[in-house]
Amino acid sequence: MKITDLKCAVIGENPVIRINTDEGIYGYGQAENTKPYLKPHVLFYKKWLIGEDPSNVERVMMKIRRLGSFKPWGSAVSAIEMALWDVAGKAAGIPVYKLLGGRIRDRVRVYNGGVRFPMNGQNPEDYAEDMRRMKASPEGFTIIKASIGFHSAMPYQIPNFSYDEHRGAVPQSNPYLQRPEKDLEKIISPSDQPRLDAPHANRGLLTEKSMKHIIACVEAMKSVLGDEIGLALDCGPGWMVTDAIRVARALEPLNLMWMEDLITGDYTPYTLADVYREVTQATSTPIHTGEQVYLRQNFKELIERHAVRIIGPDPEDIGGLAELKWVAEYADLHGIMIAPHGVFDGLIGLAALVQVCSTLPQNYIAFEYPIAKPGWWYDIIAGLPNPIVKGGLIEVWDTPGLGVDFKVDQARQYLAPEDLDFFD
Repeated sequence: MKITDLKCAVIGENPVIRINTDEGIYGYGQAENTKPYLKPHVLFYKKWLIGEDPSNVERVMMKIRRLGSFKPWGSAVSAIEMALWDVAGKAAGIPVYKLLGGRIRDRVRVYNGGVRFPMNGQNPEDYAEDMRRMKASPEGFTIIKASIGFHSAMPYQIPNFSYDEHRGAVPQSNPYLQRPEKDLEKIISPSDQPRLDAPHANRGLLTEKSMKHIIACVEAMKSVLGDEIGLALDCGPGWMVTDAIRVARALEPLNLMWMEDLITGDYTPYTLADVYREVTQATSTPIHTGEQVYLRQNFKELIERHAVRIIGPDPEDIGGLAELKWVAEYADLHGIMIAPHGVFDGLIGLAALVQVCSTLPQNYIAFEYPIAKPGWWYDIIAGLPNPIVKGGLIEVWDTPGLGVDFKVDQARQYLAPEDLDFFD
């Protein structure tokens, strides 16, 4: 079996990879819906894939892996690896999890990082109401992640949030805004921030008032969730070490699942393991990072120095499924847990996460449940259970490959004119 073509189409906002073979078997991979600009980068690798046997996944990956980098520039390599596993599983007539060593769990736990509701503000009562809605969500999540600090709208809506000026918070920061004051009011999540500036532009020392505000908001959320549902916090990046330690210690009585990306994180092309280690050693609150990290080599210091308690690689950024599993096993040897990132990974990414997470060791906590955007994605993908999540868990399926496919007749309408041959 040989690869005859590598294609990429942006469907909705997700770059989707298709690998064709001379035996008529094809496979799909997917990149995050925050990266619709990746198509040329994916096709850059095409000349090195043509003629290769896709079932020799590692051999193919050795040709292209070193050409990627930290988020977002490892995404193309990661999506290609995902598609290779899809082809290999279909060719063998078995689900991908069997190719990765077999599953150790029949259901995989997910956490809520994507089912979101509009918030009226950034005050404790707003966060409490938000948790009430999420707690009532039909998926029955047992872990919920909330955005606070620099990973939220707090820097824009809370006066004197930090001692540094706020990037993107004034009209002249983005000349394309029609009504800057209204746009600022609409910031309810970090995904809204790029309309005003580059992602995660803010960083600085928190004021005492803002630290107390953050603590009050977390206490309000826990008052709703109690000890029935775990609470994780998406915090940054952007915190100073002193603030991270003070707030993490103050929150210790609440038994949080973790505090994520305090120092570095999303789109940061380095980890600063020594800085994370200082925070981790100063508190019993678990510290988490890793969604932007590409390849096992760049997790080595975080793991070996016990810089964090939990790592959170994303299969669509780390280099693929096998890379994520290797890192999970290495972390387990060092007593470190794993809760993979995945909120923007789409439905093909969801299928990939189910496959790989069913094989991970017992240091696995849960993966971040991807939400498909636009909503019509759910109408064009076949193979997912309905409902997908029950009681915070997804049952692992046995369909060959990743186990999902396009309903081509319904999906074709969403292709751009230049991609009309994508499914051929």
